[in-house]
Amino acid sequence: MKGLKPEDIKVIIATDCGSTTTKAILIEYQNGEYRLIVRGEAPTTVETPFEDVTMGVLNAIAEVEELSGRKILDENNKIITPAKDKVGTDIYISTSSAGGGLQMMVAGVVRSMTAESAERAALGAGAIVMDVIASNDKRLPHQQIERIRHLRPDMILLSGGIDGGTTTHVVELAELISAADPKPRLGSGYNLPVIYAGNNMARDAIKETLGDKVALDIVDNIRPVLERENLLPAREKIHDLFMEHVMAQAPGYAKLMSWTDTPIMPTPGAVGLIIKTIADQEGIEAVGVDIGGATTDVFSVFQGVFNRTVSANLGMSYSVSNVFAETGLPNVMRWVPFEMDERDLRNRIKNKMIRPTTIPQTLKELILEQAIAKEALRLAFIQHKNFATVLKGVQQQRTIADAFDQTTGGQTLVDMMSLDMLIGSGGVLSHAPRRQQAALMLIDAFLPEGITRIAVDSIFMMPQLGVLSTIHEKAATEVFNKDCLIHLGTCIAPSGELKGAKEVMNYKFEMPDGKVEEGTLGAGEMKVIKLGIDEKTALPTKVKAHLNPHKGLDLGNGKGNKIETEISGGVVGIILDGRGRPFKLTEDKSLRVKKLKEWMINLNIYDKEKLESY
Repeated sequence: MKGLKPEDIKVIIATDCGSTTTKAILIEYQNGEYRLIVRGEAPTTVETPFEDVTMGVLNAIAEVEELSGRKILDENNKIITPAKDKVGTDIYISTSSAGGGLQMMVAGVVRSMTAESAERAALGAGAIVMDVIASNDKRLPHQQIERIRHLRPDMILLSGGIDGGTTTHVVELAELISAADPKPRLGSGYNLPVIYAGNNMARDAIKETLGDKVALDIVDNIRPVLERENLLPAREKIHDLFMEHVMAQAPGYAKLMSWTDTPIMPTPGAVGLIIKTIADQEGIEAVGVDIGGATTDVFSVFQGVFNRTVSANLGMSYSVSNVFAETGLPNVMRWVPFEMDERDLRNRIKNKMIRPTTIPQTLKELILEQAIAKEALRLAFIQHKNFATVLKGVQQQRTIADAFDQTTGGQTLVDMMSLDMLIGSGGVLSHAPRRQQAALMLIDAFLPEGITRIAVDSIFMMPQLGVLSTIHEKAATEVFNKDCLIHLGTCIAPSGELKGAKEVMNYKFEMPDGKVEEGTLGAGEMKVIKLGIDEKTALPTKVKAHLNPHKGLDLGNGKGNKIETEISGGVVGIILDGRGRPFKLTEDKSLRVKKLKEWMINLNIYDKEKLESY
């Protein structure tokens, strides 16, 4: 990267080439800090008639030029470097998910052990995992071969066995891949990249089996011993091959790669990177979610371990029917504060699928869309919790039969009581007409416990900041905290069964103006205490809080134990959630509708008069 030191970088241009839109942002160092200046966007041009991704990039940068008054491109459409006064940029970086992103298959010996470690490595690198082949996945060899041929992934990650262990099974998997003779999805003139990250004793046999048929790369074992995962070498190799093979085949990427000062990164991999960077820097546990039209990605950092899952069938436009089919009518309707005909509801969902770019035109449509979003987020999070687990096959007495048993699962790392921050992203959350709506969607879907900060990504710049964090962590984190995140506030939710209790907590907040805000939170009640953003620092205002949960309820300090702590505000404020955890909505329709309206009015979610008219 041009030999620049981080302190020499004062102007940054970053783009994200999405499947439909290319987004460009301009970051400048002003008054002692890095801040977002402007953002531009243009349609992505990877498909016909243009077939050159750089056209969309130049159009998005041209919009940034227009909005900022900074000249970035010269007369030959080359990016001007370095920056001087109001001309040029010091660095240019990019991420991409155009052309369908990075699509991979993974193969491992035991589905719940090495194959799952391989899946974690691929997902963490920003891939969509199309299928997982395992020696014990109950498919016959010819079915597995047919599957590999049919899917045509961008690359395959092969793993299996601990170092020095038996080699038979992993070599058999290599023979399956060899028999399938897979062809890559993009570009016919090169061999499919295969990464081997398994038992080091099998390397020679793997080379012999696959060497002539695929582009084979060998890295350190992702599971060298049962007790430890070593995912980094495989993840880094996936990034390299993504650039070298996949990106090089997509129209115009060779040109784009020659412009950037650091390798192009898959968009989801970059989002994961910024969430991991923030969690590590602040020493917190975090969950991030990106809900799109077709997929929902969930990212988490618990106990220092990063995990990402892709729910490829849960989304708000192309996949909206899948959400509805998977969760069922009653689960969607439990969030809707009025009666609705089932046929009418099904028709509305089908219309959204046929016309994915439409947005709600009436309050009824908006309420319905946000109810479906809660279910999509809830289901994606369940999948994530099942995947983000402690290592399987470790520190427990197991027989071989257990190891091959599909139901043997590790304990989830996800702990809602220790979660410090929940970050939402994607159109339905970032562009909700009121920020309160985004806050309630996140609270209802994820059901945070104890004390949890809540935020949304303002304009989806997390990918660009993720790739920036690899070369300039300070710039990435400053812009993330002050411009990227909209701090919604803090949710305080005592955990435990309510069991007929009338009240759940007493609270006292020492407000910035010297006043004291105190009271009691009733069982099944939701309240908001207004506490905003500090205009000078652009960060949330903080207050001292005294919280006393009632007997049998927990705020993170044990049942019935009081907590004195600092609480952050936000554009919504402090949300007090007295609905108990686990949270169950009543089966009684009229009572449920009454409670939903009460919560929505208390939190100013929708217009009170319109809501009461339903």
